[in-house]
Amino acid sequence: MNLKPLKGQHHVSAITSNASRNYEFYTKVLGMRLVKKTVNQDDTSMYHLFYADERGNPGTDLTFFEIPRAGHTYYGTNSISTTSLRVPKDDSLQFWMRRFDEFDVEYEEIDQYSGRAMLHFKDFEGQRLALVSDEHNSGVAAGVPWEQSQIPIEHAIRGLGPVMLTVSNLKNTSQVITNIMGYREIGHYDMNGGQVTVFETGEGGTGAEIHIIERADLPKERPGRGSVHHVAFRVENEEELKLWAQYLKDARIPNSGFVERYYFKSLYFREPNGILFELATDGPGFEGDEPFETLGERLALPPYFENQRESIEAKLKPLDTKEL
Repeated sequence: MNLKPLKGQHHVSAITSNASRNYEFYTKVLGMRLVKKTVNQDDTSMYHLFYADERGNPGTDLTFFEIPRAGHTYYGTNSISTTSLRVPKDDSLQFWMRRFDEFDVEYEEIDQYSGRAMLHFKDFEGQRLALVSDEHNSGVAAGVPWEQSQIPIEHAIRGLGPVMLTVSNLKNTSQVITNIMGYREIGHYDMNGGQVTVFETGEGGTGAEIHIIERADLPKERPGRGSVHHVAFRVENEEELKLWAQYLKDARIPNSGFVERYYFKSLYFREPNGILFELATDGPGFEGDEPFETLGERLALPPYFENQRESIEAKLKPLDTKEL
């Protein structure tokens, strides 16, 4: 089957227990734009918030499901253990250290990994994040920061960088990533006493890498608030996604088949260590039901949920997203 290479990260979806505080942190502290306030289409009683660049270009979205009673995350293996966010240059990390001091954000010292400067930090729920410098990067283009952000453009977050997986069995995961998903193994580096293996796809670069560390000594992660639910990878269009669905079926990899998400089309499957992967199309995007100027200000519902708006809104705690 003549499949095109995956294009890199599409989005990362995580869990929060507090949509209001989550909105405050990701828009006011990190300066990302809320491009869509909607609901989890598999459980419309919970918010699904999308933070991204100016218009939610594919490869820039960090999303959150709100589960108010979500418990504490017990970190461990077989997890998406760090989500990185791209910033323009090494000096940007100095800016962000000062900002984190101002807002009392927990962070580590700047370090070098895989030839790039990185700054690891956590949000108010312990979500594991890192800022990665694009100063020496080439490959998949970055997004376009929102001009109305409180962060200067020269330091603003521009999209998703490498996603780190922690697994108990590297061989099983790497075989799926290379033999099925078409990634290339390109190198290694040491981190926290373990060796990280780097894989890339398509044009490569920070927006198209998966970093995997094997930790058979750790217990399996128990997810909760501050954990990552799944990572999605970019497929060009619906036609290509349907080819992937057939390809996975032929490879006898259990998967969801084609799923309509309105803002994009999706397909889900789990790699051998149980981490949930999604393939998602680059379009249609987030401007089909809201104009660019007011993205994220109202509760957006796909057309197939619109007749349920009154009952859906009744289950949600009001969340004011009109003011930064």
